[in-house]
Amino acid sequence: MAEIAIRVENLSKLYYLNYGLARNMLREVIVDVLKKPLKKVFQADKNDFRNKKELWALKDISFKINKGEVVGVIGRNGAGKSTLLKILARITPPTKGYARLYGRLSSILEIGTGFHGELTGRENVFFNGALLGMKRRELIKKLDEIVAFAELEKFIDTPLKHYSSGMAVRLAFSVAAHLEPEILLVDEVLSVGDSVFQQKCLGKMGDFAKGGRTVLFVTHQLNQVRRLCEKCIWLANGMIQRVGSVSEVVSAYEASFSSFFTEEDPTGRALAGASSAAVFFKWEAIGSGVENYNTLTEISPLTLRFWLKVGQPLKHCSTSVLLFTSDNQLVWGNAISKVSFEPGVYTLEYSLSSLPLRPSTYYLQVVLFDENGSVVDNWQCYPHLVVATKPMGHFRDEYAGILNIPCSFLIKTK
Repeated sequence: MAEIAIRVENLSKLYYLNYGLARNMLREVIVDVLKKPLKKVFQADKNDFRNKKELWALKDISFKINKGEVVGVIGRNGAGKSTLLKILARITPPTKGYARLYGRLSSILEIGTGFHGELTGRENVFFNGALLGMKRRELIKKLDEIVAFAELEKFIDTPLKHYSSGMAVRLAFSVAAHLEPEILLVDEVLSVGDSVFQQKCLGKMGDFAKGGRTVLFVTHQLNQVRRLCEKCIWLANGMIQRVGSVSEVVSAYEASFSSFFTEEDPTGRALAGASSAAVFFKWEAIGSGVENYNTLTEISPLTLRFWLKVGQPLKHCSTSVLLFTSDNQLVWGNAISKVSFEPGVYTLEYSLSSLPLRPSTYYLQVVLFDENGSVVDNWQCYPHLVVATKPMGHFRDEYAGILNIPCSFLIKTK
């Protein structure tokens, strides 16, 4: 039985908005003292308590993570991701519920968290190590490795307050990664560093995973989640929307972005086919690299098969299939003309040598036209097409493009 590294039960965090005490700036306090010297200037008005608004940053979330798992946490801004990590890191307490971590913890959250601006980079390494309970002789052994990884040899004896945000992140990650924690929490701070260092960090987290350590990784870079993680947690409005395999959760999350995605029940279309001229009612992908009839796990030959129920004779028709991204960008299309049907059920098959698309969620659309060019049926296929192949493009989502093509690289001397 797998050992548990993190257990979270009914975890909730409540914040108050528009609270009067938070609005008392220094100048307001001074004015109040001059006007009403005998009044407690820090005492909030009764109206302040009545007007304060509640915000549940997290609400009744529960999950567990086993030792050695690398888990991605995704969700839109304000979903509660950073709040969750702050509670796990013991920076802020929960309002309800509990979180238990079994093992030595290290975290990289907001820039500068756990560091002191007046101390040098070297002193901050020892300061952080002491907070983790490490002995000085252990830290001395690790120091050169930490500094080299952060690429801060020239600045290690400079006070941290003079570091750029990128330099601070490099030091923070290097310290957290080299002090041998059993559990590592990483927030979106890596987006501050340069692309070369980001790749270096991703490689280090991959080494963590291979070494049997536990990583909880918050990011908006979904392909980084696909590369590193085995499991994923999707947060929305402070609640868990879905927990499961990376391909399942990330695909559902991507589908939620698009208003083009619908969840029409194909069963209803099949029943309607009896009284309609023709209706598409089912589709599937077939091939050695296909799972659950709509998920591509390998770049290999496949066939897209569509079921069509015809209720009356149709002559000289044409049919087309279109493939779109989640933001409605057309990726591929094909059309066949001069086809005829008698009443009955047919399958229409399109065979492809491969479909080398970037891992994401896509949707297919099939259309049947009569001999005059009028639409007989137009179906946005459900369930959606999920591409869950290994990412082979750029590690940053914004530069990865649409295609996922294997590429080799070589440098030659001339």
